[in-house]
Amino acid sequence: MPEYFDHSTRRGWKSLGIALALVVVALFLSLLPHEQQGPIRQAIRGTLLQPFISAQAELAARSGRAVDVPALRAERDSLSAVVAAQASLAEENRRLRALLGLLNRAPEGFIPAELLRVGTRGGESTFILNVGRDDGVTSSSPVIAAGGLIGVVWEVGRRSSQGIDWTHPEFRASAMTADGQTYGMVEPRRGRYREEDQLALRGTPFHVDVRPGTRVLTSGRGGVFPRGILLGTVVGIEDADTGWRKSYLIRPAVRPEAVTYVLVGIRDASELEDLSPLWTGSTTPMEDGAGGNR
Repeated sequence: MPEYFDHSTRRGWKSLGIALALVVVALFLSLLPHEQQGPIRQAIRGTLLQPFISAQAELAARSGRAVDVPALRAERDSLSAVVAAQASLAEENRRLRALLGLLNRAPEGFIPAELLRVGTRGGESTFILNVGRDDGVTSSSPVIAAGGLIGVVWEVGRRSSQGIDWTHPEFRASAMTADGQTYGMVEPRRGRYREEDQLALRGTPFHVDVRPGTRVLTSGRGGVFPRGILLGTVVGIEDADTGWRKSYLIRPAVRPEAVTYVLVGIRDASELEDLSPLWTGSTTPMEDGAGGNR
């Protein structure tokens, strides 16, 4: 026991001596001029403290490489939301520019409006407009977009109105081919999915062939739609009666669900001139979300 105690005592005195020596050296260094302390600090950092500095650097590097997965996921989701919002804004600006271009080319008798979908079961083919009787809208006012015909107003309030688009089962429009040689009646055709809905041109003469790619416009007959509003493009024959008539499927010029801003007619259809020049040149049936093929 005395031998162990003596050994421990010597180690304690040795440690105390080292500590006192370090204190004396630190006091001595602190009293040196600043310009003389620099080389000594660098020498100590490069020798005695080098292992500790290297260990601290490694810990810092590992901490920097460690990824906070929830925070990273939240940042990614936020960035995705910003990108999506910018894409939506760019698309909305494109549609507004297209509508303004149409409004500038259109004759007097149309006013701009915002279209809202009803969003209730059974109301997929109806919409609400933020214009009404006080703005000159009537129960048969046509509703058009930059791509072509959307539908027609059915009910009118003082400051709002309700209408149906071309996918509604009761929608009908007197139509003609762009060359004015073939006439018929256009009505909707329901697809397996709503995005596959199409139109059909019925009642054309049996001896007349309407080729795919032919544009179909409103004819102006019936007093509801002015002459010359684009309805769509023929994609092929639907059926041929054994009698005197044929039917053709039409790819719609506009997908109603993709439209937010429209023009609403406030003059009688008979008072408006032929509108077919509005859909020639730069404006194409693909604007405002034209439909795809069945």
